[in-house]
Amino acid sequence: MTPAPRGRWIDEGQVFAGAMHYFRVHPEHWADRLARLAAMGLTAVETYVPWNFHEYRRGELRFDGWRDLPRFLELAAEAGLDAIVRPGPYICAEWDAGGLPAWLQFDGPIGLRTSDPAFLAPVDEWFAALLPRLAPLQADRGGPVIAVQVENEYGSFGDDAEYLAWLERRLRAGGITVPLFTSDGATDLMVDAGTLPGVTPTMNFGSRAAATRAFLEQRFPATPFLGGEFWAGWFDHWGEQHHRRSGASAADPLREIVEAGGSINIYMAHGGTNFGLWAGANHYEERLHPTVTSYDSDAAIAEDGTLTEKFAAFRTVFAAAGAEPRPEPAPPRRQTPRDLAVEHGAGLLETLEGLAGAPVTAPRPLSFEELGQSSGIVLYETSVRIPQGGAALRVRGLADRADVFVDGEHRGVLHRNDPDATIALDGDGSSRRLVLAVESLGRINYGPLLGEGKGILGGVGIEAHGVIRSVFGWEHRGLDPNAEAAPSFTPLGDPGPTGLSRAVAVIGEPLDAHLELPGWGRGLLWLNGFLLGRYDEVGPQRTYYAPAGLWRQGENEILLLEAAHRGDAVGIRDRADLGPVTDYVEWQA
Repeated sequence: MTPAPRGRWIDEGQVFAGAMHYFRVHPEHWADRLARLAAMGLTAVETYVPWNFHEYRRGELRFDGWRDLPRFLELAAEAGLDAIVRPGPYICAEWDAGGLPAWLQFDGPIGLRTSDPAFLAPVDEWFAALLPRLAPLQADRGGPVIAVQVENEYGSFGDDAEYLAWLERRLRAGGITVPLFTSDGATDLMVDAGTLPGVTPTMNFGSRAAATRAFLEQRFPATPFLGGEFWAGWFDHWGEQHHRRSGASAADPLREIVEAGGSINIYMAHGGTNFGLWAGANHYEERLHPTVTSYDSDAAIAEDGTLTEKFAAFRTVFAAAGAEPRPEPAPPRRQTPRDLAVEHGAGLLETLEGLAGAPVTAPRPLSFEELGQSSGIVLYETSVRIPQGGAALRVRGLADRADVFVDGEHRGVLHRNDPDATIALDGDGSSRRLVLAVESLGRINYGPLLGEGKGILGGVGIEAHGVIRSVFGWEHRGLDPNAEAAPSFTPLGDPGPTGLSRAVAVIGEPLDAHLELPGWGRGLLWLNGFLLGRYDEVGPQRTYYAPAGLWRQGENEILLLEAAHRGDAVGIRDRADLGPVTDYVEWQA
């Protein structure tokens, strides 16, 4: 077989696709990164569509700027690429809640990813907004879109066949006329529930291409082979090592697929960045594993556009299969490395209180969902009487982390991964002001805990002499940096160990950079008011990508909201440091 002509699906030739998510790449870099995909020999770009990115608040739909999906697809066509679109409504993607808006459950739990009418009704409204923008860009109408996915890896979640069938009908009713496909791991468990009659099944895997092909031929003998996701790299969680896969290791199974006439979608071809608080989290072994800010994924095209040795290896494979040779784009230009002095401002609690919204009172602590908050931090405040001799503070159902303050003093940190932990509170029988700054570390994006709430889901108690007394009478104040402006900075002469700090970079030309934070603990990082994301000294990543489109000529303000211990400088670097490396190959979900 030869690469499919433009606008054709896999039954008319091979498709060489690669994943690139417009929502993880600054719009000023869309055309550049698409050109790099084309130079690798790809014939198509694949992207998810995250519902919560377009409708963060219910009824407030956005398709402008960074959310201009039609513009991204038009740029793909200009780069000579077809497009494969995966609109969900669930996408996984290591994205917050797998792309499902948190507001779906503000009025109470519903059957996510099922035929529950309480879920289908908002999905129907979302598709009513999305599909009219997508349909005119299909290949049978002269556009770049050659295929659309039905849901995503549904066979690893549930078995509601009516839900999948409803989605297929809704896509068709919404004007989707190009081929539809499903995407699952190559196991009976997954394809039994994740596939649909008449809809092309595709397989997700990272190695063992022959075994995957044999499985597909055995289960679906009339189906051409398409690797819906070929995992050429892998993502990272905080506290782990950076996953690395050599070019040769990834190129060998890719070559095997291509030489046998199969089609492929490389996941990721260009990873990008989990800007803001959009990184999701996984849950396994009874622990939460939040995803880091970088989504480099050890892709062939690095987070900052660098062409890696994996790019060269893949380009050779595609060239041998007849891909059109295209010149490599020039390397990205970057700022000159240097260190920036830092000045310190208000403390952590003072800053959080200055950012938080109006109070909501309730006898028991309320969850984020009950407060109508999607992400960020909620300040839980009460007055508690601590007996003579002290007591231990306990929080039940913490999701995910709490900084604890007593009378304004930071007394420690609680984390859901250590549910039995307590914080000692000294007492003399008087009432003390207790504040818990509870932070969501990313909503779970995969598995049976999808849709889990955030905040304090159980209750708060103080324990003394083996008795736990519940604490009632709470005031809640929320702040959501995903949706609200960056804090304003005022320097202080005698700052504490945590809080808001600032560095100023004066530059002549806006170019890419990576920010290094030596000596800093954990917190949030802004550049010129834009939330780059979370940082954390546990790593693995040690630098944070700051694309050229966020810089400006002259002064640039870098803000850090530090929750552990402040550093004394911010470094501008010309390359990424994603931390210590571990070799890793994922073969099948």
